[in-house]
Amino acid sequence: MSKSRHVSETPATQFLKQHKVAFTEHTYDYVDHGGAGEAARQLGLDPHAVVKTLIMEDEAARPLVVIMHGDREVSTKNLARQAGLKKVAPCQPEVAQRHSGYQVGGTSPFGTRKRMPVYVEDSILAFPEVYINGGRRGYLVGLAPAVLTQLLGAQAVSVGLE
Repeated sequence: MSKSRHVSETPATQFLKQHKVAFTEHTYDYVDHGGAGEAARQLGLDPHAVVKTLIMEDEAARPLVVIMHGDREVSTKNLARQAGLKKVAPCQPEVAQRHSGYQVGGTSPFGTRKRMPVYVEDSILAFPEVYINGGRRGYLVGLAPAVLTQLLGAQAVSVGLE
């Protein structure tokens, strides 16, 4: 484990343990707006294998989760089309925080305050292991991406912009 610092449990790690999911823990120094790229750089990970959790909303302001490669942006137009919605847009940070229960920059798709539909970029599922936020800034968990579809019912979409 890189820079092993004990991290107290988060709703995300509690959820993973409850479901007996094997995961590794990786801590790094959180940098404002550094995002997944900064985490990958500090931890020496493939930036494509570090994935970000985005809280977005549809035309009726219903929240949804999008899991995307850390080095890619989401095409909201393609996402809306593939999800059968009229419109998808990112939530304001305070709204995202209310839906997820997590601080922006520390959002995990696991153990969210509200159950929301989850969409995952399909190429993420091809990785043997991905690194995703563990519910706190500066904290990633490494796990098999199949967990996203098995536990969260994540729907695979192809919405990444190069």
